[in-house]
Amino acid sequence: MEVSTTVPAVVTALRAGLGPLVEEVTGRLRAEVPSYAGVPPDLLALRVARGLDRGLTVVHRLCGGQDADDTGPGSPERGAAGVARAGTPGPAGSPPPVLPIGSPGSIGDTLPVDDVIRAHRIGVDVVWSRFSREMTARRAHPEELLAIGEQVWSWAAAATVRIVRRRAARNARPTGGRPAGPRLEEYVRMLLLVPVDAAAGGWADGSTAAAMPFRARAAVGPTDTDRVIGLLRPWTASGPGGAPMVTTVDGDVAGLLAARPAELLRGLVLGLGAAARPCDVAEEFGSASLALRVAVAFGLTGVYTGDELGLRTAVVQRPDLGERLVRQRLAPLRELGEDGAQLEEAVAAFLAHGLRLEAAARTLFVHPNTLRNRLRRFEALSGTSLRDPADLAEIWWALAHGRVHGPDRAPVSPDVPGR
Repeated sequence: MEVSTTVPAVVTALRAGLGPLVEEVTGRLRAEVPSYAGVPPDLLALRVARGLDRGLTVVHRLCGGQDADDTGPGSPERGAAGVARAGTPGPAGSPPPVLPIGSPGSIGDTLPVDDVIRAHRIGVDVVWSRFSREMTARRAHPEELLAIGEQVWSWAAAATVRIVRRRAARNARPTGGRPAGPRLEEYVRMLLLVPVDAAAGGWADGSTAAAMPFRARAAVGPTDTDRVIGLLRPWTASGPGGAPMVTTVDGDVAGLLAARPAELLRGLVLGLGAAARPCDVAEEFGSASLALRVAVAFGLTGVYTGDELGLRTAVVQRPDLGERLVRQRLAPLRELGEDGAQLEEAVAAFLAHGLRLEAAARTLFVHPNTLRNRLRRFEALSGTSLRDPADLAEIWWALAHGRVHGPDRAPVSPDVPGR
């Protein structure tokens, strides 16, 4: 089919007005498909936004409007979490993609299959109706519009068959555990993990109060999900019916908090993001996940934001710089074998106790004068001054790098106890 010069402009216009499209589809779903009325509004709106974004990409590609490898900022390839690529038609005979308004593995898992198909058709119908009006307004030739329509509705029919086949295959498998369905848990996981495209983000602005995304695990041993949820319950944001907005991500407990925990929670390690609206939650959840990673790497317990972890975050993110500091500050000691390890242990204890000589000496079971002599030798061999703040920062970073990244690890933690 000849490449249309009008289709790209129409797709761009529809993406710019995606909010009204989402409202139209969700309104029709709730009015025409009763089973969808029980789906949480935000979850349904997000699924519809992603489905329409993918549908527009399918329309564009069916019309030969873009190369599969064109993924520039302004291309239809972009979208929530890059889902648009999944909408690209495959080789001849391969199953076509499905709009995820009610697709298997989503809110359609426990809805009647007839309703899922109907919801899919409603989405396609809305997109096509708007698309046709935009093409007509741009004086597209009727034959061009007819050819595009044949492509789109053929794709829609094939996608319907795929919905039925996937549902049949899923129903044939044995099930166990909690049944799937339009759970609040799925909505929370989607908020945390799926960045909302700017063109589709308006649907969530103000639909839910801002909340702080978090990610937590047990400080020691495996994470007991129910226990962690119970500990955090007083501060967890609530969804419909008062249910906590929590889920699990790769074995960690994750979700949204209405307020920062007022207790120390020493049995947990919890990374916390800034309060965010639903359309911004995924970005802040990334910050919370990084804070958790850093806190775990340094053996910390309690609640931490990225800002509170300061240079520790840089140690985790910049191993290249840490390796360079190790070579500059610690390599001369390590050439001395056990004697050098003793000096490294001495300076690590000195830093860990806030530069308090006597406290560090007690930890090492040596006289303060012995520790003082070791510190002087360390300065001479490493070419640093323990009275220079810049040198202290580099030494701390080198020691912390050894602890976090290994395989050579500092004998004593360079962290201040209690942090």
